[in-house]
Order: sequence, then structure tokens, then C-alpha cells
Amino acid sequence: MLNALWLGFFLTATVAALAQWLLAGNAQVFAAMVQALFAMAKLSVEVMVLLFGTLTLWLGFLRIAEEAGIVQALARWLAPLFAKLMPEIPRGHPALGLMTLNFAANGLGLDNAATPMGLKAIRALQELNPSSTTASNAQILFLVLNASSLTLLPVSIFMYRLQQGAADPTLVFLPILLATSASTLVGLVSVALVQRLPLLSPVVLAYLLPLALGLAAFMALLASLSAAALASLSGLLGNLSLFAVVLLFLLVGAWKKIAVYDSFIAGAKEGFAVARDLLPYLVAMLCAIGVLRASGALDYALDGVRYLVGLVGVDNRFVDALPTALVKPFSGSAARAMLIETMQSHGVDSFAALLAATIQGSTETTFYVLAVYFGAVGIQRARHAVACALLAELAGVLAAIGVCYWFFA
Repeated sequence: MLNALWLGFFLTATVAALAQWLLAGNAQVFAAMVQALFAMAKLSVEVMVLLFGTLTLWLGFLRIAEEAGIVQALARWLAPLFAKLMPEIPRGHPALGLMTLNFAANGLGLDNAATPMGLKAIRALQELNPSSTTASNAQILFLVLNASSLTLLPVSIFMYRLQQGAADPTLVFLPILLATSASTLVGLVSVALVQRLPLLSPVVLAYLLPLALGLAAFMALLASLSAAALASLSGLLGNLSLFAVVLLFLLVGAWKKIAVYDSFIAGAKEGFAVARDLLPYLVAMLCAIGVLRASGALDYALDGVRYLVGLVGVDNRFVDALPTALVKPFSGSAARAMLIETMQSHGVDSFAALLAATIQGSTETTFYVLAVYFGAVGIQRARHAVACALLAELAGVLAAIGVCYWFFA
């Protein structure tokens, strides 16, 4: 799939460049495409320098949380909920802790850092699966919740915005929180309907109802604020939450007599390895998208969509962020490259860049996640996993568009 997508970018760029040369007489388009290749290769390295630090930093803190028992405590707290939503998993099974660790990494927005933990979790779930080729109910729910991208602190998004010069990298904190809540809720409800999970049972309601009421009250509060106040509050809560998590991990680790520095270094080494392995993917995708933009192909496609949207009388400013939304289900590296390219082309604090960042933080690489996780354990029949995951993805994109018009329009 990624081979076809990447090759398609270059072939589409070639057709668009030939059209510009032969029909519009623009012979400089090929020079612009070659220049874009080198410029995007340079940008990839610049982005990776900060990405090295970000993943190294947060996987170090996550290792402290794991050794201090925070992750295990969270797994024990969630055990009654897991017992209702995934009744085939015995209490105390290693899969529960691994899934919690994966959700924690996703919640911190650590992108590819969550994948190794997710692979361990899916293998643990496969041990309980009576079929070697058909996905179990527990595996489907885990995959859909992964694909819904529940992101509480989108650290990577903040990092990309910082690297591109944003005055307040955490400005998109609240929009991402609201949009990712919508995608996760839709993913959970869709799986629950298919699997007939007891969402209305007292145990499940005891977990979900306070969260739903709290989110509703929070949104009611936000609705009473001006656009300037919303932006200011989003930045404040983003920075405050981020530092509070760091302080919590350190204080609990010290209280449990964990050698926090040594623990941090051990986790940071894993983060360095994860970040190092991302560079080839980032170079490949950023260069392909740079050529696509320089050839005029991306502008042609967006102008076409913008024209169709204008025919129905709808505000079309969201169209410039659609490339990120369209490639995100297939490739995280392509979506990441699209986000960075949008920031470069429109400005890091433009409406298009803010919306693209919100979409990137509230949706997931659905087909990639399904292919990698199910492929790792030999699952061939995904059942309702794809439909439910794509429904959650669509909900995340639509919510991101609506929330960004609310916050930033």
C-alpha cells in the first residue's frame, strides 16, 4: 500500500509538471521540483533533530512511570472496565498491563513509540484467541481504540509546531482533546453495538458517565468564552498538563525509591532508537510531497475540491488541511509530512496548519495499524475492525473541522 502511495505521488507530480510545461509554458517547474527534493531532505533532518529529543525525553519519563508502578496501578483501576468490555481476558493477564502501557503512550501522543507496546499487547491477546486467523472481540476493540487515537497530551504535535516557529506550540491542545474524544467515543460505541457489549451496565457507566458529564460541562464552559480566551486557555492547560505529568512521574518515582535518573536513561535509550528508525520514512515522504507541491498537482487537486465546496456555499478554508486527513489512514509518515508541508506553505499558525495539526493529533493510521498489528499475529479475517476503525477516523476528522472553526475561525 505504501509503495503504491509513494510511487503515485511521483507519477502524479510528473503528469502535473508535464501539463505545466506543455500547456502553460512553465519550463521552470522541473527546476522547482528538483529544488523541492533537496529542500525537503534538509527539512527532514531539521525535524528529526527535535524528534530525537522529544521521543527520548518522553520515553524516559514513561519508563519512570512504568517502574514506579503508575502504569500497573492504572491497569488495576481499569480492570473492572476491561472485565466488562473484554470478558474473555482473565483478571491479572499480562495483556491488560500491555494495553494500558500502549494507551498511555498514545495518550502522550508519542506516535511510533506506542507501536512496540501495542505489538506486545496484540501477541498477548492472541494467546487467548481460539482462532489463529480470525480476530477476537478483544483484539478488535483494542485495535479500534488504537485507531481512534485517544490523545490527551499530543507531545509530538507540540514538537512539530515548535520546530516550525509557533509562538505557543500548545495552542491546539483543547481542539485535539475534543476531537480525539469524539473519535474514541464513536469507535467504542460502534464496536459495542456490533459485539453487544454492556455499555449500560453499572460498572461501565461508573467509568464512562463521569467522563462524559465532565466533558459536557467542560464544553459548556468553553462555549461561554471568546475566541481569544479559548486560545489562551488552550495554551495554558496544555503547558500546565504537560509539566504536571512530568512532575507526577518524578515524585511518584522518588516516593517509590526508584532511581529516577537511571530509569530515565534506560527509557531514553529506547526513544533514541525509535526516533533514529523514523528518519528514512520522513525523508521519503517529505520529498515526495515536496515534489507534489512544486509540480502544482496538490494545488490543482485542492482547487478542485475548493470549487466543489464553494458550489454548496460552505466555507472552504478547511480544504487546505485535507491532504493530512486523506493520507492519515494509510501512512503516519505521509500525514506527518503533509502536516509539516502545510505549516511551511501556509504558516504555522494559519487556520489550515492549526486544523491539520488537530487532525494529525486526533486520528490514526487505521490501515497501517490494522496491517501491522494483525499481520504480527497472523490474523487474516478482521471481521468488523475495519468498518468501526474507519468510522472513528471519520468522526475524528469531522470533529476536528468543527472544533477548529469554533476555536480559530
